[in-house]
Amino acid sequence: MKDNNKLNLGRYFIKYSPLYFIAFVAMIIGTFLDQVAPLIVQHIVDDVLIAHNMEPFKMLLLGILGIGVGRCIFQYVKEFLCDVCGSKIASEIRINLFEKIQSLSANFFDGINSGELMSRVRDDVDSIWNIAAFMAILMAEVAVRVITTMFFMFRINWQLSIIPIVGMFGAAFLAIKMESKLDTLFGDVAQKNSEMNNTAAENLAGVRTVKAFAREGFEINKFHKHNQKYYELNIDLSRVFVKYNPLIQIITRMLSVITLLLGGLMVIKGNPFAAGEKLTVGELMALLAYVGNIVWPMEMLGWLTNGFASARASIKRLNKIYKEMPDIKDMSEFNREGDNNKKLESDISEALFTADDLSGNISFEHVSYSSGDRLILDDVSFDVKAGQTLGIMGATGSGKTTIINLLKRMYDVTGGCIKMDGIDIREIPISALRKSIACVMQDIFLFSDTIDGNIRLGQKDTMTPLEVRTALEKSHSSEFVDKMELKEQTVIGERGVGLSGGQKQRITIARALARRTPVLVLDDSTSALDTETEHEIQKVLDDITGMTKIIIAHRISAVRKADKIIVLENGKIAESGIHEELLAKGGLYKETYDSQY
Repeated sequence: MKDNNKLNLGRYFIKYSPLYFIAFVAMIIGTFLDQVAPLIVQHIVDDVLIAHNMEPFKMLLLGILGIGVGRCIFQYVKEFLCDVCGSKIASEIRINLFEKIQSLSANFFDGINSGELMSRVRDDVDSIWNIAAFMAILMAEVAVRVITTMFFMFRINWQLSIIPIVGMFGAAFLAIKMESKLDTLFGDVAQKNSEMNNTAAENLAGVRTVKAFAREGFEINKFHKHNQKYYELNIDLSRVFVKYNPLIQIITRMLSVITLLLGGLMVIKGNPFAAGEKLTVGELMALLAYVGNIVWPMEMLGWLTNGFASARASIKRLNKIYKEMPDIKDMSEFNREGDNNKKLESDISEALFTADDLSGNISFEHVSYSSGDRLILDDVSFDVKAGQTLGIMGATGSGKTTIINLLKRMYDVTGGCIKMDGIDIREIPISALRKSIACVMQDIFLFSDTIDGNIRLGQKDTMTPLEVRTALEKSHSSEFVDKMELKEQTVIGERGVGLSGGQKQRITIARALARRTPVLVLDDSTSALDTETEHEIQKVLDDITGMTKIIIAHRISAVRKADKIIVLENGKIAESGIHEELLAKGGLYKETYDSQY
């Protein structure tokens, strides 16, 4: 994706410049036809009605008809092509923005809510669509219409042509004043809209929890506060429009009145600026028509100012996202950007290195990790050979899940290094590294899709139905899936709504087993299962060979057969060994064992 640090609208407009050029030509022809119509009216009044000559009447009427038909055709071409270009540009901006968001590291998502991101992807891109689809061409049409109108008015009577020029300067001044006030307001409205969207999305996602705690009134009141503030900001916008738009309307209405008054005097008494010259009735009618033509651009100034102010505010907000850079990068990206970070020893080609090249030897060497001022892991070291099982235990907040996040490079270590197969994981392409690790995390997430689709996640075209079925059986998911009418093709709701906690855990275990990766991570993945089902899944895991397994658990039963068990306390390894050794030490592990048995 080019120019990934800034939204470059010019690049999109250049890409579709041939279509915009055709639309621009069609707009010019349509506008020119509009400007010819008052001249025909002038001839009908002067040469037909006043001169009582019906001979040219038929041709003049055909001319009006031809102008009407031609204008319809060219206006349709203009609007259709601009709609096509605008839709294509908005679609590309939206997908590029989504790609940009997907490229950012976990730190970015820790500091922003989903409602704000949804507002950026939807509302802000829609504001830009308005510019790309019709506002930009309308601005060009306003300029062309003003220039051509003034040209034809000057040809008829230059003195009366000064009137709309003065009016245009007045309207432009008001439009600029209005735009300066709208700019800040549109930013505030968009920010409050994001907050309101996030509140609604968060509440709807957790509606069962809200109802369980009878907190409907509290949530309604919280949403009402955001909604009230959003309402007040929109009223502030309306106040700006109410203040300036009527003034622009007054100017446009006065133009016709003043032109008719002075033009009528010229028709009756002659032109005071050119002795002996009189303005004909037909010329006055043409001038009034041209004044009407120039009124439209002046009235459009307020509306276009509104649209451009909204789009500019949207572009500023999108550029805040584009300026964000991922903290986690492949070494190839560091090298391309000339990064001054420590150069690591190996040089692995991303094009040749895949998850299949990894066997699952994992080594943590004096690993530390800090988030802000908080030290989460402190000098953690351990080794796991390919095919072995590592058990990790510890109290809540001791750093168990952080170890997994560092292994997957969701975050980078702040001290020491992590190696896989003897290679620093920062040198392994991120895609290859993460594809080599199948995770069952404690925060279960299932997509609104079929059970089959959730298990095939990321491998829909490569995973066979037999592999899906085998994974369901190994995870004991088939026990409830086979009872469903559509079995694996049953669609489950958002985040697995409709399934019990244990059923969701078994589906996620099936998803991990189906991937057949070198490393399998189970982060407290059997906490919602009954003892019998947990025991059966443990037997399945014990039978799996050739796969490195990391099991994070609070239950001794989940880790007691591991080849190595580490116990974390305050981010450090307090104890390490196998089940029998740790029991003999009589430390934290022994205390946990005694409390559970």
